[in-house]
Amino acid sequence: MKTLVDQLSQYAAYHRDGRNILTHFVGVPMILFAVVILLSRPAWVLGDSGMVISPAVVAALAASVYYMLLDTRYGIALAVVLGMMLSVSVWLAAQSTGLWLAWGAGLFIVGWAIQFVGHYWEGRKPAFMDDIVGLLIGPLFVLAEMGFVLGLRKEVQHAIEQRSGPVRHAAGAAL
Repeated sequence: MKTLVDQLSQYAAYHRDGRNILTHFVGVPMILFAVVILLSRPAWVLGDSGMVISPAVVAALAASVYYMLLDTRYGIALAVVLGMMLSVSVWLAAQSTGLWLAWGAGLFIVGWAIQFVGHYWEGRKPAFMDDIVGLLIGPLFVLAEMGFVLGLRKEVQHAIEQRSGPVRHAAGAAL
C-alpha cells in the first residue's frame, strides 16, 4: 500500500495551481456530500437497534478505515466529516425522492463544474483520469491543504513539495 506522502504527492502533482486548490476546497466537499446523499438510499434499519445501514454507511466506513491506515489524524478527521455528512444524508434520504435527488444530483453537478474550472486554470486533467484512486484521495488532499494553510503538518507539506513542487500562485491571488 502506498504511504500518505505517496498518495498526496501523486495527487498534488495534478494540483499545483493555487486557484485550482481553492476550487477543490469547495468542489470536493460538495461532490463527497453528494455521493453520501445519493448512496443513502436504500437504507435498512437493523433489528430493534434503530441503526440505519445504507450503501453510504458502508462506503464511509470503508473510506474511513483506508484514511486511518494512511494517517490516524487525517483518518479521524475525515471520519468525523463523513459522520456529519451521513447524519444529514439520512434525513435527506427520508424526504421525497425529488428533494433527495435534487440535493444529491445538484451538489454533484455543481461540484464537478467547479472542479473542471480549477483544472482549466491548472492546465491539467484531474488526477482520477490517470488513477481512479484519485477520487478517494481528493477529500484527503483538501483536508491536508486546509491544514497547510493553517500551518499544520509542515513535515507532510514539505515532503509533498519535495516530490511535486510548490504551489504556484497567480499574481495577486491569495492562498
